[in-house]
Amino acid sequence: MSHNYATPMTPEKRLARVLLRIPADWSIRVERCGADGDTMSWRAAVAPQRGAQESEWCTGYPTMVDALEAAWRHARQQQ
Repeated sequence: MSHNYATPMTPEKRLARVLLRIPADWSIRVERCGADGDTMSWRAAVAPQRGAQESEWCTGYPTMVDALEAAWRHARQQQ
């Protein structure tokens, strides 16, 4: 019988992994947005602090970590 030693990726572990990937000198902004009805959404913006580059918001994600990860991917492509 084989053994699987991998542990599942919990939301806390996933958030820690995303935060570790973002350089320490970059700015991070996260907001929770109210929506119609019972649904809430998250938006995030990540950008280097050097220069006057304004970060763009990535919107419409059901969880904070999804929004943060999308903003990180978008910011990396802009570099």
